Amino acid sequence: MIACYTRVSTEDQNLDRQIDATQKYAQRTFDVGLDELEVYRDKSTGTDTNRSAYKRMMSDVEAGAVDAVVVNSISRIARSIRDLDRTAERIGDCGAELHIISEGFALRPDDDDPYQRAMFQLLGVFSELEARMAQQRTKEGIAVRKQNEEYHHGPAPLGFEKDDGLLAEGENYDQVCAVLEMVTKENLSKRKAAKELQTSRATVDRCLDRGTLYGL
Repeated sequence: MIACYTRVSTEDQNLDRQIDATQKYAQRTFDVGLDELEVYRDKSTGTDTNRSAYKRMMSDVEAGAVDAVVVNSISRIARSIRDLDRTAERIGDCGAELHIISEGFALRPDDDDPYQRAMFQLLGVFSELEARMAQQRTKEGIAVRKQNEEYHHGPAPLGFEKDDGLLAEGENYDQVCAVLEMVTKENLSKRKAAKELQTSRATVDRCLDRGTLYGL
């Protein structure tokens, strides 16, 4: 059996693209039919691997029921180097392969290539670094916009509130940032984003035009 693992961060996001990509890759690479593929679906947030479908898949791997795990990208199965190494080691120790489509990487248990292992770990470093840089850009953006005269007057943008005439993050700022990021990555439509944030599509468009406010 080939396991196709897919994950998104919220209930509103669609898994169809990941499912299609992993299934087509598995059929092409392993010459198997759809009946030999098992799709594991997670819709959750967080940077660890505490997900129900992930746990079920790993149990199947350790039971010897899975020959290979296919994921669309590193960020779908792990968000830190520790999680990536741990997952890859568990899969390999059970005699299964790990295939990561976007990064073009295949880790097989019978491969004993230190260069390949180093490259694999490097991919994890870049994945984790990208996530941390995004967080840092958001923090720096907050500091800059608090000093920006453009936003001292008039109503506060979505996700903000006024504090003695200066902008400050509102209670829903993190939610607004997360939803807008999904829109920019085409994982969520503007209509659904507006519904999620209880605002209008026009407001969503204005927020996207002011991307630096939200670390975009």
